[in-house]
Amino acid sequence: MIMQGLYQASVGQVYFEPAMAEAAVKQNWYAAFTIPQSEKSVVKHLDLRNVESFLPCYESIRLWKNRQRVKVILPLFPTYLFVHIKHHERGKVLQAPGVLQIVGNGRESIPLPDHEVELLRSGVSQKKIEPYRELVVGDKVRLKCGIMQGVQGLLVRKNDSLRFVFTVELINQSASMEVDASDLEPVVS
Repeated sequence: MIMQGLYQASVGQVYFEPAMAEAAVKQNWYAAFTIPQSEKSVVKHLDLRNVESFLPCYESIRLWKNRQRVKVILPLFPTYLFVHIKHHERGKVLQAPGVLQIVGNGRESIPLPDHEVELLRSGVSQKKIEPYRELVVGDKVRLKCGIMQGVQGLLVRKNDSLRFVFTVELINQSASMEVDASDLEPVVS
């Protein structure tokens, strides 16, 4: 029996919290904070530990000093990656070289909503996705269709195309993806 849902009172009595026990059994997505520029090696170490991980990446064209253009693959959210673990498996993640902590509120790790990670996974595999570092004031919109239906974000323009900016709130990072205007609807406050 899993005892993760237990806590001990000052008198020595033990109480059972069913909600905590259920969370301990269920696999959730967590954001792991890593040493800068070591995200890809952390993914390899987690793979050796049989920990499912996801590092969203994007392609960028860089111009080297010799004027050669090179396509590089970079992490979408530098120093962050996502792990799919049960609550009691945090030690496997924290023991991986390069992992500094699992994002939380100081006392405990906080799981990410599954739909946010699925949004990232589908965006990385199907659409052009890139980091969006500075949010600007724009219209708040909602996606009307597709796997990301119902997700809210900001509407911005880049190179005469519309881009949808969404934020993973737990790690306070944003990304943008190209969308058609017909896939969006305004959000009324």
